[in-house]
Amino acid sequence: MITAIDNQRFCGREFTREELFLMQEVVETCAGISRTELSHTVCELLEWRRANGGLKACECLDFLERLEGQGFLKLPEARQIGPKKGTRRHIAPQTGEQPWAGLAGSVESFLPLDVEVVKSQKQRSLFKDLVSRHHYLGYAMPFGARLQYLVYVMKPGRQVVGCVQFSSPAWRMRVRDRWIGWDDAARERSLQRIVNNSRLLVLPRIRNLASALLSCVLRRLRKDWRDHYGIDPWLVETLVDRERFHGGCYRAANFIVLGETSGRGRMDRAHQRHGAEVKTVMVYPLVKDAAIRLRDGFGG
Repeated sequence: MITAIDNQRFCGREFTREELFLMQEVVETCAGISRTELSHTVCELLEWRRANGGLKACECLDFLERLEGQGFLKLPEARQIGPKKGTRRHIAPQTGEQPWAGLAGSVESFLPLDVEVVKSQKQRSLFKDLVSRHHYLGYAMPFGARLQYLVYVMKPGRQVVGCVQFSSPAWRMRVRDRWIGWDDAARERSLQRIVNNSRLLVLPRIRNLASALLSCVLRRLRKDWRDHYGIDPWLVETLVDRERFHGGCYRAANFIVLGETSGRGRMDRAHQRHGAEVKTVMVYPLVKDAAIRLRDGFGG
């Protein structure tokens, strides 16, 4: 186990050496409790909370596991519930029935759409199964905050037709940061006002369904995110794989094209993947003057 470590940043917070050694001490002295209990304990000691007062326990557990990977501490064995944990990404084969397969035509014939926030275990299982089977990236539990939606048509019967996921934003993206015009201090202050559309899955081949589905979710995202996390988001960002997609549904939903990524990936701070998987960066302001608010730090 290493005994020297520098300050580290994770999910928008800078942790000092003293705080890191406190985490190490908690893990060493609290033998017999689970990883989840450890994450709650660390959050309470360090006052690592969301704007609504809730503990950032999921983020804390991710951070503790990263510190374990660096050899800084040793967590208790994970208590497995369900399938054994392996890679964070899960891709399942496209097998089984596809009840939406017979739906066709124009989206106007299927309106209004019904949007549900994923809350129950049944909804979570359905969301994960659909994304695992039918999204080219598969399903991966996102770091930090997250909201997931299931979207249904009601005609001729109620049937799920799409999945949408929002999660924590990228720490640094050149074209986005240039569009906002903020410096490091402003980004640290306001970054959590941005949410990332990290998954969009549209199942049937209904004309204009993708943009209609996306617009329906965006109309309620701001309130849902505020109710869930106590933070009022001002901007949505998304990354579109330019080798696979044009991003037409985002353009039709009034997203703004900012440019392209360097290809490093959202979490690649060590510059190890430069030039790989270049993506188009698009944003959607949820409020008027979103860039000014993010840069200057004012607003509700």
